[in-house]
Amino acid sequence: MHDSPTTPTTATTPTTATPAALERDPIRILLADDHALVRRGVRLILDQEPDLEVVAEAGDGAEAIELARAHQVDLAVLDIAMPRMTGLQAARELAALKPGLRILMLTMHDNEQYFFQALKAGACGYVLKSVADRDLVAACRAAMRNEPFLYPGAVTALIRNYLDRARHGEEAPDQILTPREEEVLKLVAEGHSSKEIADLLFISIKTVQRHRANLLQKLGLRDRLGLTRYAIRAGLIEP
Repeated sequence: MHDSPTTPTTATTPTTATPAALERDPIRILLADDHALVRRGVRLILDQEPDLEVVAEAGDGAEAIELARAHQVDLAVLDIAMPRMTGLQAARELAALKPGLRILMLTMHDNEQYFFQALKAGACGYVLKSVADRDLVAACRAAMRNEPFLYPGAVTALIRNYLDRARHGEEAPDQILTPREEEVLKLVAEGHSSKEIADLLFISIKTVQRHRANLLQKLGLRDRLGLTRYAIRAGLIEP
């Protein structure tokens, strides 16, 4: 099923680029949609921004990959439903072909299944065509800052998915440490020595050292600095 050829409305109040953005070269965008009218409308939205530039247009996923090989592009904006090769298939190919390329999915489908497939395919954002004039520019800039961009319905889907997994007892990705390992990690990050940690937790120094070794292995880290940074990201200590 192809997306509707309805042209997105051009924003009445363009999103203003920051001074820093104006000093850099424009973000080079590859736009793929099988409807020329949609591409024209999306291009109108993007090209009115001084920090965004559509440098290539494709009518399907296969052509998008060919153009990505031929052009220097920073960001690919892909329709999900296209002939020959869908946007989801193209996203997977592009993520493998150009690991540094940012990918946004642009679609008429407010659909959880498509949304999760897009994330798995390597997309960092999901924008609905019905509100492209409001969201697309912000999504492009967020993608180039390596930040995810999700519309409100997608946020709801993520929360529902997380709660469903929690109810079914599935371990969340951030629950890879045991409670004791978290205690040791927190104390290591706070600068305590192995002896001090042993005294505080009433365990042996050898046990502390084993926990530290397990932490480094589980988290793929090399030293105390790495453990400290992880502890800050995990909210165990304040930066």
